[in-house]
Amino acid sequence: MNTILKLENISKNFPGVKALSGINLSVNKGEIHALLGENGAGKSTLMKVLSGIYRPDEGAIFINGSEQNFHNYNDAIDAGIAIIFQEFSLVPYLNAVENIFLGRELTNALGLLSKERMRQQAQQVFDKLGIDIDILEDISRLSVAQQQFVEIGKALSLNARILILDEPTATLTPKESEHLFKIMRELRQDGVAMIFISHHMDEIFEICDRVTVLRDGKFVGVTDTATSDIDSLVEMMVGRKLESSFPPKPALARSVRRVLEAKEVCINKGGVVNSFHLCEGEILGFAGLVGSGRTELARAVIGADSAWHKDIYIDGTRVALRDPAEALENGIGLLPESRKSQGLIVDFSIKENISINNLNKYLEHGFIIDKKAELRDARSMIATIGIKTPGSDTVVGTLSGGNQQKVVIARWLNHHCKILIFDEPTRGIDVGAKAEIYKLMRQLTAEGYSIIMISSELPEIVGMCDRVAVFKQGAIVKVLEAGSINSSEVMRHATAGKI
Repeated sequence: MNTILKLENISKNFPGVKALSGINLSVNKGEIHALLGENGAGKSTLMKVLSGIYRPDEGAIFINGSEQNFHNYNDAIDAGIAIIFQEFSLVPYLNAVENIFLGRELTNALGLLSKERMRQQAQQVFDKLGIDIDILEDISRLSVAQQQFVEIGKALSLNARILILDEPTATLTPKESEHLFKIMRELRQDGVAMIFISHHMDEIFEICDRVTVLRDGKFVGVTDTATSDIDSLVEMMVGRKLESSFPPKPALARSVRRVLEAKEVCINKGGVVNSFHLCEGEILGFAGLVGSGRTELARAVIGADSAWHKDIYIDGTRVALRDPAEALENGIGLLPESRKSQGLIVDFSIKENISINNLNKYLEHGFIIDKKAELRDARSMIATIGIKTPGSDTVVGTLSGGNQQKVVIARWLNHHCKILIFDEPTRGIDVGAKAEIYKLMRQLTAEGYSIIMISSELPEIVGMCDRVAVFKQGAIVKVLEAGSINSSEVMRHATAGKI
């Protein structure tokens, strides 16, 4: 096969950090090449170098044997490279057509926007993807999965010969992911080279030809998927064998008390009515397909979204929970699906993120913050949760995904929340960090905390949850317990028939 892309000795330094050290990577025409590594291994930095966002301190980029010198992202686009970012780069108040042609709008002979021609070309892209969305609707009104396909459509519209896909399936259902893989296979037949970044090992083996592994900003090795297996790739990524990710489930006494009861929760007038309870020290799973109503129910319970009717009891006492602040006062914390946009202030330090929702705890004389107490608690939480960082003043945006998730957890523990709602807690984090989050969750339940875990990952639903509420079309259709919790049962109730 002909090599279309070659990276030689790529190095990149940031203040105090050597992000990349002598990385080599080659990709052939018509190849789907996986790039693996734990969060912080250097994958995203390397792709930002390739796409012109960062300039390397050392090394060279070759496309079809010709050395490239990218000064910006547009230079990379002109060279035939497109990237689908893990964090969406869409403008929320523009529609899909406007986002696809942003910065390269089509005009007529008079220099006026040719809106109809852009609409037709955008529609052709989505027809090829086989995705039915309203391309004239504002991005902000589309579902997360639909926004992901707009990102994919935007990249495909560039007719790139080298396509970078960074966690493209993170927000997609299995059916949507399989459709994306179909498109990728068609692009492979057309000679398009793809670099595929994913934390889902099954996807790597399903769609990729070869795998390059990075660790701590260095090249570890490259291997064919046909002659490799999950265990060997994980060992290459983390530098050791990784035992079972899921800690043992403790036996819960049937007499354990209910810390939260949600009765007759109805989000919309005349809509589905749901009830569930959460026990002390347990992990209750919310499972179901994307769009099944899991997150919507949780947000309605804590007042983040409105509900037509609900009866909520905490430790047997009825509470209103009119908004998240009131839920927080009653000891409920939410770790949202999108930690960067909803759970963290990424430009603030770890210390500031931990204390920001609980500043009253540190006020002296009503307006002066006790910096020593704030620092003491931040350091204590960093040690307790196991956040890997040089110090409490480290900017959160520089941390890996797993450590960012730990900062969100630390914030709510510092606020003395005893009920924690984890929405997609391991989305976008690597296998080693996942195991740490799972272990931390079990440590918390052993200390009397109670957790609702909303997840699209069946293995973690089965491996972590003591009970599982299965959702379909907005309704809890089955609650599975103990020995009945398995992937087949969850999917059977999540997909079979209509309610």
